Amino acid sequence: MKVKNINLFCTLYCLLLTVVNGEKLEKYNNGLTSRFIYACYYQAVGEVSFCPPTEKTCMCTNKNSLATVAGCLYGINKTASKYTDYLTEVCSYYKVVVPSNWYEESIGYYLSDAKSADQIENFNMSVPIDTPFILNKTRTEIIQSSYTRFYNNYGYSVDYAAGMLGYWLLVLLLGAFTNWFKVMFPSTTKKMTHPIINWWRTYISMPATFGKKRAQEQNFLKYFDYLIPSRFESIVIFLFYCVTVLVNALNLKVPNSDYLEETKYMGEIRYVADRTGIIATVMMPLVFLFAGRNNFLQWIVGWNYSTFMTYHRHTARVMFALVVIHAVTFTIVFVPYYAESVKDNYFIWGIVATVCGGIMMFQAMLYLRRRWYEIFLILHIVLAAFWVIGTWYHVVELGFIWVVYPTIGVWALDRVIRFGRLIVFGFPLAEVTLLSDETLKVVVPKPTYWKSIPGGHAFIHFLKPAYFYQSHPFTFTDSVDQGNSIILYAKVKGGITRNLYKSLAQQPGRTCKIRVGVEGPYGESTAAKYADTAVFIAGGNGIPGIYSEAVDVAVNSKDGSNRVKLTWIVREWRSLYWFYEELLSLKNTKIDTTIYVTQPNSHIFMDEFNNRFTGLERLSIDKAEDSEGLSLEKDDSLKEFTKSEETSCDEKTNLDPSHIINTIKSELSHIRFKEGRPCIETLIPEEIHESNGSAAFVTCGHPIMVDEIRYYCSKNVSNKERKRVEFYEQVQVWA
Repeated sequence: MKVKNINLFCTLYCLLLTVVNGEKLEKYNNGLTSRFIYACYYQAVGEVSFCPPTEKTCMCTNKNSLATVAGCLYGINKTASKYTDYLTEVCSYYKVVVPSNWYEESIGYYLSDAKSADQIENFNMSVPIDTPFILNKTRTEIIQSSYTRFYNNYGYSVDYAAGMLGYWLLVLLLGAFTNWFKVMFPSTTKKMTHPIINWWRTYISMPATFGKKRAQEQNFLKYFDYLIPSRFESIVIFLFYCVTVLVNALNLKVPNSDYLEETKYMGEIRYVADRTGIIATVMMPLVFLFAGRNNFLQWIVGWNYSTFMTYHRHTARVMFALVVIHAVTFTIVFVPYYAESVKDNYFIWGIVATVCGGIMMFQAMLYLRRRWYEIFLILHIVLAAFWVIGTWYHVVELGFIWVVYPTIGVWALDRVIRFGRLIVFGFPLAEVTLLSDETLKVVVPKPTYWKSIPGGHAFIHFLKPAYFYQSHPFTFTDSVDQGNSIILYAKVKGGITRNLYKSLAQQPGRTCKIRVGVEGPYGESTAAKYADTAVFIAGGNGIPGIYSEAVDVAVNSKDGSNRVKLTWIVREWRSLYWFYEELLSLKNTKIDTTIYVTQPNSHIFMDEFNNRFTGLERLSIDKAEDSEGLSLEKDDSLKEFTKSEETSCDEKTNLDPSHIINTIKSELSHIRFKEGRPCIETLIPEEIHESNGSAAFVTCGHPIMVDEIRYYCSKNVSNKERKRVEFYEQVQVWA
């Protein structure tokens, strides 16, 4: 099944759920007919007795009680069947069957035999009477008003929850409009450099929230790591919080003469409890949808996975905060009945869901996610499952189970599609190689019908007993020298990549065959292909996705009209080794390529190139630090092996770095090499000036570099040549 067909199916599926449940939503908004029966019964219990206190089913079995309720409905002119029929549902709770014509039978008896308190000799409300009772009309009006207000709060809550979803619908529509406008009207987009538009893009849509830092991890009190969204994302989130506060504060006033709670304060606490619980429940499908890999909104809106994960985290936090308020306020209201209520099934599962939500909030801290991602992911899935189960049993008897259906549907559909992607791709043997700069090169044969997405990513399962269930995302590119295959590059860090490092370090040639499963492709190419000049800037291991999209733009641009520039910033000459074939293939393209080597005098592990040029076996094993600053050589299982390899390498190789560097430059003569770091502050305006029209910058690499490019792109939106400037980042924040 093609990706877009899957997305369309997701869309239709979710729309179907909305339509199916629309009747129930309408029932809550427009019906709410039960309140009249409840109010009449509540007033009757407070004014008269028909049975001994031990007889719980008196309302449904005693003819005088039924006649009194019928008379109450008659007095407020609620005699239509849609009001009277609800008594049969109420009595079914007590396992009592009330005839459907109960009202017709009871109202005649009431009109002929009913008596008021003044008409009954020695009337005492605690002593059962054997006649229909005429309720106090003044109290009837007040109690009916109180019940109307109480039940209207349910309707308001559903409406306001729909308003919160409507807020996100508006945000998504604006995002989709911006995305598809660039696709459908690229020529018009290039001309949109009006000062007002440039102001919006310079100060709102493009920059980081504060200064330069957007992709960089921030730290507070050592353990509280966090990421700051972009300025536009921050505004969207801030307004979402404002909407949340607003909808949970409107229409919460209780009349002074309220009969449902002992005090006005307790009545308003109950309103808050109901409001927050309903809104939190209605938010669930959106929270789960934002977190899904097969989120059809990504294709419609054009935002990357990281943006949706940012919104997922904040909507989830708001949802949990509302659940906590719901739990606390209900506990306050139910204090007199807590010991009894806590035994109820719905109450127990509500506690289970709340506790699971609290644990999820804690274990989702960035500090924990980054250091123990696999543990975080497994726990998050298990806890989310119990959150849904707990919510199901908590609301199933309260009338809101219709909200849980789409939540389960979104989650289940995502899992089914993910499993389907794995099955469609198959489980081929991949060639996994450990390269000298802690990089794993994974060459995976792909089915002929599997279409790559330039700049996209895929999740890969290494089918080993210890971690087959884990999947990790990597950008990929089509192989230029191994037929119908894709190549994924992974930096050695912790978890799976570290285990593979240990295994490959002891294999001949540091290469082995591993059966894998590939789930993807995910993501979408940027709109850089519509710009007159597309500038792709990669740092380190960020090159695969950048390279694949740059090649796609260069190959598919009409009449070669697009100017494509590729800049790659690496630390040492050895960093070119693992991507050498792709660099060679650039000779056959029109891509203007520049490579910056920031430490050109570092010649460690240059023997890798000697092996390439001479055909010798690889001789060394890398011992440098990984990207998290942890020395791989610190692992005791590898220390002795690494040390022996290092000695062997020193004894056997006698390299001439200058000869290898000259050979590299000769073979890659179509590429400009520069020593040192590029000055982003001058690079961006230079590229804009040299462009023959609009300029788009696409980047992936170290967060500091990405943030620098974002910052100076936003600073140059308003330029003297009035050229349109776009910025796209391929950095995906998975943890």
